[in-house]
Amino acid sequence: MEIILKQDVENLGYAGDIVKVKPGYARNYLFPQKIAVLATESSKKVLAENKRQAAHKIEKEMNAARDLAAKLSKSEIKMPVRVGTTGKLFGSITTLQISRALKEMGFEIDRKDISILDDVKELGKFKVSVKVFKEITATMTMNVFREEETE
Repeated sequence: MEIILKQDVENLGYAGDIVKVKPGYARNYLFPQKIAVLATESSKKVLAENKRQAAHKIEKEMNAARDLAAKLSKSEIKMPVRVGTTGKLFGSITTLQISRALKEMGFEIDRKDISILDDVKELGKFKVSVKVFKEITATMTMNVFREEETE
């Protein structure tokens, strides 16, 4: 019996796949759990149309992500920090701080999508990787400089 999976099923397939299963498995488990539907000609046509629309949507999102990655690569993050007399940082720079700095610059990036490529222990310029889309990442420069103390 051919079915169309509505969601991922371990050892069977992914959402949108057309797979063959035994009729009892489909009737007694997959259909009642609303995990799959019967693969009729009309449901196959609907699946093909949905895949075509999803591919178009993903292509638009990827183009927007490429543009964002290009803008991010040209930008520089300015990170003022407190340092000791030897030039070493008090504490460390976190992805949350970088995310907030990017938000102030006008970029809405989640901190989970940011990774610091270098160890930041002193003043200087460092590389930061920002994941914009599934396989699109941008490498930015982060300028770590001494915070002006105003008291």
